[in-house]
Amino acid sequence: MKRSTAEPPFVVCVRNDRYKASLVVRRIYRVISDADARRRGLVRVIDESGEDYLFPAKLFVAIELPKAASKMFSTTS
Repeated sequence: MKRSTAEPPFVVCVRNDRYKASLVVRRIYRVISDADARRRGLVRVIDESGEDYLFPAKLFVAIELPKAASKMFSTTS
């Protein structure tokens, strides 16, 4: 994942090494801001279970969604 001062709100999974039950390749995940995790090369995302977990940042690529799509992903049910 590209390093920056702020975490992107969304990432796409590009690899799921060792996390096949938790992550789906090419799926979009919402990022939960976690500065400590970022410093350790990790990213906190909402995974397939609906809970937030830490995963290696190298498994994801940051993406920018159109506003309409961002709203859809940001709503909680």
